[in-house]
Amino acid sequence: MVKAVVAGAAGGIGQPLSLLLKLSPLVDELALYDVVNTPGVAADLSHISSPAKTTGYLPPNDGAKAAFKDADIIVIPAGIPRKPGMTRDDLFNINAGIVKGLIEVAADVAPNAFILVISNPVNSTVPISAEVLKAKGVFNAQRLFGVTTLDIVRAETFVAEIAGNSNPQELVVPVIGGHSGETIVPLFSKVSPSVTIPDDKYDALVNRVQFGGDEVVKAKEGLGSATLSMAYAGYRFAEKLLKAAKGAKGLVEPTYVYLPGIPGGKEIAEKTGVDFFSVPVELGPNGAEKAIDILGDITEKEKTLLEAAIKGLKGNIQKGVDFAHNPPQKL
Repeated sequence: MVKAVVAGAAGGIGQPLSLLLKLSPLVDELALYDVVNTPGVAADLSHISSPAKTTGYLPPNDGAKAAFKDADIIVIPAGIPRKPGMTRDDLFNINAGIVKGLIEVAADVAPNAFILVISNPVNSTVPISAEVLKAKGVFNAQRLFGVTTLDIVRAETFVAEIAGNSNPQELVVPVIGGHSGETIVPLFSKVSPSVTIPDDKYDALVNRVQFGGDEVVKAKEGLGSATLSMAYAGYRFAEKLLKAAKGAKGLVEPTYVYLPGIPGGKEIAEKTGVDFFSVPVELGPNGAEKAIDILGDITEKEKTLLEAAIKGLKGNIQKGVDFAHNPPQKL
């Protein structure tokens, strides 16, 4: 029996993500948690003729604990979008606080669950999650993931357009680093099967992978962000992890993890100078079974991108650690 939880299930990412998980044959029980509307979302999904039993929970009566209890996998897209007049720090403090609270519940009632963090900024919310789990004495680096799959999905799509490949999913495009702007490093030299990116299109392609979210915000005329593609990306990673947990072999996906706690990760952490970093990870029954070092023979252009990413990540990671230890006082 596999129990999956979506925390933030009534939101723009949460609803389509919950739909995809309800359709998955790998999920037996689906628990939906949010501050509003989850009973309605659950009732709607429960009419779909797939096996997963679906229940919605709200904050009253320890709803979060009931939703999370004994979960096998918890996916967290919870958070609020940036509103007019809100600074990035305002947004960070709210979303970081939401994630911190959810991880505290998970630590208490589902300490062995795989935790997949989607809530932005992932570069900081995953370190926050790790610090909370450490404080509770249940941190297992192999079971905590920052979902960076949307960067890979975009890279596959955009490279396929340039390469003339009709099926983007046939391409493997490693994307490493973090999950925002210049911390996202697509390694086009490592695409399999290999493709040639024309020099005059390289910089624009990198920029499009790094800032693809802006395209969606603009197209939605400021009324939304990348919710459907993010839901798909979150589902794709969750599905791959659940398949690996059931014994499927050879499943690899880049994900943002605590490198020192994963086999093969310590060496990458020493090479990059950061403890949290997205690299291709081999998945298995224990979660992150092995971090794969693909930094060996990257191009000069990729080395330049990597340097910028590491610089940005150091600040993002520290911001998360600081927040976990000294959250702002609520007024």
